[in-house]
Amino acid sequence: MTVLIAGGGIAGLSLGLTLHQIGVPFRIFEATRQIRPLGVGINLQPNAMRELFDLGLQPALDSIAVRTQQYGFYSKHGLKIWEEPRGLLAGYDWPQYSVHRGKLQMMLYETLIARAGPACVVTGQRAMGFETRASQVVLQLEDIETGARSDVTGDILIGADGIHSSIRSRIFPEEGPPIWGGAILWRATSQAKPFFGQGAMALIGHDTKRIVAYPISPPDPVSGLVTMNWIAELRVDPAGGWNKEDWNRAADTSDFLPEFEDWVFDWLDVPALIKGADAVFEYPMVDRDPLEAWTHGPVTLMGDAAHPTYPVGSNGATQAIVDARVLGAAFLAHGVTPRALNSYEDQMRPLTTGVIRANRGSGPDAILQKVEDLCGGQFDDINDVIPHADLADHAAKYKAVAGFSIEALNARPSLIPIGAKLIYS
Repeated sequence: MTVLIAGGGIAGLSLGLTLHQIGVPFRIFEATRQIRPLGVGINLQPNAMRELFDLGLQPALDSIAVRTQQYGFYSKHGLKIWEEPRGLLAGYDWPQYSVHRGKLQMMLYETLIARAGPACVVTGQRAMGFETRASQVVLQLEDIETGARSDVTGDILIGADGIHSSIRSRIFPEEGPPIWGGAILWRATSQAKPFFGQGAMALIGHDTKRIVAYPISPPDPVSGLVTMNWIAELRVDPAGGWNKEDWNRAADTSDFLPEFEDWVFDWLDVPALIKGADAVFEYPMVDRDPLEAWTHGPVTLMGDAAHPTYPVGSNGATQAIVDARVLGAAFLAHGVTPRALNSYEDQMRPLTTGVIRANRGSGPDAILQKVEDLCGGQFDDINDVIPHADLADHAAKYKAVAGFSIEALNARPSLIPIGAKLIYS
């Protein structure tokens, strides 16, 4: 009973580790010839950390990531709107991490190869589509260098091949390209002084102009500087069009730096942060409409192939990791069968649909625009603008929507009990 996985990103690798843990044969097919540490910073919420800890990855995570300790919203004048502790300091039983996406992917890949052997990941093979034959599924592949086509047969196929998923497009051929609402993101890292102690994450501005910044390394013992991940966002008229959703296209800071020249606060110099980057990458912020179904017989979707969402609320990679674990639990309960896929979808699709819709409304970040609308971001006491209780309620509601409310997560049993294995009859 073999599971075929199209895509060797965070979703596919997390699923591979999970299937190896529970004794389910699998193989991952990845389009790139060599898996390399691409990207910039991401956040991982405690619900994902619980799952990676259950995979025995806590030491590896602590070696590549920073434990996020504070999360805060600030007006375009640098004034505090809301701050809250995160991870263990907030009362979770697991931390939250900030990490370079490429380092996380490489750690997952190297761990998987060490545990399951190098043959479990086949690189240079792009998923092109699939066919179902009797009780099996045939994954159609193309060699990225030679163009040679080949087929591989398994019992289950998981599309973990991202926002441009070929597996998704095979199930929903009329869907069209991802949806762009007018926001452009510029992402980079710079060496900078940490703010508000170590492990603080800041979201500054409002809907049409904002900065997100957080460290993804500890301070250098000599300079005291951290590797600061940052995102600059501007919103333009979507009717003007933009380039394709490519997060690895180099950008020119002159395209957006002038909009932030006066964002110099006593705790963060935004222009200096932008100017300090070695390379900046640009892409339009896109998502897709929620699907009414992910599963087509022995085939289903996960991660960005299933539920691509705006990068709001630090939740994208988190949901991909949770997908993998819920899939593993479903296989334990129902075997390597379409029934397991339906069980997984029944649990995850309503939750991720809620996240997509919440993020289109700016998710937890919506409070920034509300403050901008009420006072232009200038105030002496935020309680005169929005009461503290309303801010706390807003923050709690998003955690519940995204599946990481403190009480519920801490109380929930493990998705996959330690030592659980699928028993084949």
